[in-house]
Amino acid sequence: MALHLIKLGVGVPDVEWLERRVAGGQRLIVHTRQTPKRASEIEDGGSLYWVIKGVVGARQRVQDITTHGEGKGARCEITLVPEVVRTAPLARRPFQGWRYLEAGEAPPDLQRLEAEGLPDDLAEQLRELGAW
Repeated sequence: MALHLIKLGVGVPDVEWLERRVAGGQRLIVHTRQTPKRASEIEDGGSLYWVIKGVVGARQRVQDITTHGEGKGARCEITLVPEVVRTAPLARRPFQGWRYLEAGEAPPDLQRLEAEGLPDDLAEQLRELGAW
Protein backbone atom coordinates (compact mmCIF):
# COMPACT_ATOMS: atom_id res chain seq x y z
CA MET A 1 0.00 0.00 0.00
CA ALA A 2 1.13 3.50 -0.78
CA LEU A 3 1.96 6.05 1.87
CA HIS A 4 0.51 9.54 1.46
CA LEU A 5 1.08 13.03 2.84
CA ILE A 6 -1.57 15.42 4.12
CA LYS A 7 -0.99 19.19 4.17
CA LEU A 8 -2.98 22.32 4.89
CA GLY A 9 -3.67 24.36 1.77
CA VAL A 10 -2.74 27.71 3.33
CA GLY A 11 -3.95 30.45 1.00
CA VAL A 12 -5.92 27.98 -1.15
CA PRO A 13 -9.52 29.23 -1.19
CA ASP A 14 -11.11 26.13 -2.79
CA VAL A 15 -10.45 23.06 -4.93
CA GLU A 16 -11.32 25.03 -8.07
CA TRP A 17 -8.27 27.24 -7.41
CA LEU A 18 -6.02 24.17 -7.61
CA GLU A 19 -7.79 23.00 -10.77
CA ARG A 20 -7.42 26.43 -12.43
CA ARG A 21 -3.74 26.55 -11.55
CA VAL A 22 -3.13 23.13 -13.10
CA ALA A 23 -5.27 24.00 -16.15
CA GLY A 24 -3.15 27.13 -16.61
CA GLY A 25 -0.07 24.97 -17.04
CA GLN A 26 1.57 25.86 -13.73
CA ARG A 27 3.46 23.03 -12.09
CA LEU A 28 2.81 22.81 -8.42
CA ILE A 29 5.85 22.36 -6.23
CA VAL A 30 5.31 22.32 -2.48
CA HIS A 31 8.23 23.65 -0.42
CA THR A 32 8.83 22.37 3.10
CA ARG A 33 11.70 22.52 5.58
CA GLN A 34 11.64 18.85 6.50
CA THR A 35 12.18 16.04 4.01
CA PRO A 36 9.98 13.02 4.68
CA LYS A 37 12.12 10.14 5.95
CA ARG A 38 9.78 7.74 4.17
CA ALA A 39 10.07 9.58 0.83
CA SER A 40 10.65 6.41 -1.21
CA GLU A 41 7.34 4.98 0.03
CA ILE A 42 5.53 8.20 -0.91
CA GLU A 43 7.12 8.36 -4.37
CA ASP A 44 5.93 4.79 -4.96
CA GLY A 45 2.33 5.79 -5.77
CA GLY A 46 1.56 8.18 -2.91
CA SER A 47 -0.41 11.41 -3.08
CA LEU A 48 -0.53 14.72 -1.26
CA TYR A 49 -3.99 15.30 0.22
CA TRP A 50 -5.02 18.95 0.52
CA VAL A 51 -6.88 20.23 3.60
CA ILE A 52 -8.82 23.28 2.43
CA LYS A 53 -10.81 25.26 5.01
CA GLY A 54 -10.79 22.37 7.47
CA VAL A 55 -11.81 19.67 4.99
CA VAL A 56 -9.76 17.27 2.87
CA GLY A 57 -11.13 17.99 -0.59
CA ALA A 58 -8.55 16.97 -3.17
CA ARG A 59 -5.34 15.10 -3.79
CA GLN A 60 -2.46 15.21 -6.23
CA ARG A 61 -0.09 12.34 -6.89
CA VAL A 62 3.52 12.91 -5.77
CA GLN A 63 5.94 12.78 -8.68
CA ASP A 64 9.22 13.52 -6.92
CA ILE A 65 10.66 14.52 -3.54
CA THR A 66 14.01 16.33 -3.64
CA THR A 67 16.15 17.88 -0.89
CA HIS A 68 18.24 20.94 -1.73
CA GLY A 69 21.11 22.09 0.47
CA GLU A 70 22.36 20.78 3.79
CA GLY A 71 22.03 21.63 7.44
CA LYS A 72 19.79 24.46 8.57
CA GLY A 73 19.55 25.87 5.04
CA ALA A 74 18.17 22.65 3.57
CA ARG A 75 14.71 22.61 2.04
CA CYS A 76 12.52 19.98 0.45
CA GLU A 77 10.59 20.28 -2.80
CA ILE A 78 7.64 17.98 -3.43
CA THR A 79 6.72 17.98 -7.12
CA LEU A 80 3.11 17.02 -7.82
CA VAL A 81 1.56 15.47 -10.93
CA PRO A 82 -0.53 18.15 -12.68
CA GLU A 83 -3.88 16.47 -12.08
CA VAL A 84 -6.24 17.34 -9.23
CA VAL A 85 -8.46 14.48 -8.03
CA ARG A 86 -11.41 15.45 -5.84
CA THR A 87 -11.95 13.33 -2.75
CA ALA A 88 -14.86 12.67 -0.45
CA PRO A 89 -14.87 15.42 2.19
CA LEU A 90 -13.13 14.53 5.44
CA ALA A 91 -12.97 17.03 8.31
CA ARG A 92 -9.46 17.69 9.61
CA ARG A 93 -8.27 19.96 12.43
CA PRO A 94 -5.42 22.42 11.78
CA PHE A 95 -1.81 21.27 12.15
CA GLN A 96 1.60 22.58 11.17
CA GLY A 97 3.62 21.29 8.25
CA TRP A 98 2.63 17.95 6.77
CA ARG A 99 1.76 14.55 8.19
CA TYR A 100 1.94 10.99 6.93
CA LEU A 101 -1.40 9.50 5.90
CA GLU A 102 -1.72 5.73 5.66
CA ALA A 103 -3.65 4.42 2.65
CA GLY A 104 -6.40 3.01 4.87
CA GLU A 105 -7.04 6.44 6.43
CA ALA A 106 -7.19 8.37 3.14
CA PRO A 107 -10.61 9.50 1.91
CA PRO A 108 -11.83 7.81 -1.29
CA ASP A 109 -11.93 9.61 -4.63
CA LEU A 110 -15.29 11.16 -5.53
CA GLN A 111 -15.27 9.58 -9.00
CA ARG A 112 -15.06 6.12 -7.43
CA LEU A 113 -17.91 6.81 -5.01
CA GLU A 114 -20.13 8.23 -7.75
CA ALA A 115 -19.43 5.18 -9.90
CA GLU A 116 -20.74 2.98 -7.09
CA GLY A 117 -24.29 4.14 -7.78
CA LEU A 118 -25.08 7.13 -5.56
CA PRO A 119 -27.57 9.36 -7.45
CA ASP A 120 -25.93 12.54 -8.75
CA ASP A 121 -28.46 14.90 -7.14
CA LEU A 122 -28.03 13.26 -3.72
CA ALA A 123 -24.22 13.37 -4.01
CA GLU A 124 -24.40 17.06 -4.94
CA GLN A 125 -26.65 17.89 -1.97
CA LEU A 126 -24.36 16.03 0.42
CA ARG A 127 -21.31 17.92 -0.92
CA GLU A 128 -23.11 21.26 -0.55
CA LEU A 129 -23.94 20.42 3.07
CA GLY A 130 -20.33 19.40 3.69
CA ALA A 131 -21.48 15.97 4.85
CA TRP A 132 -19.79 14.06 2.04
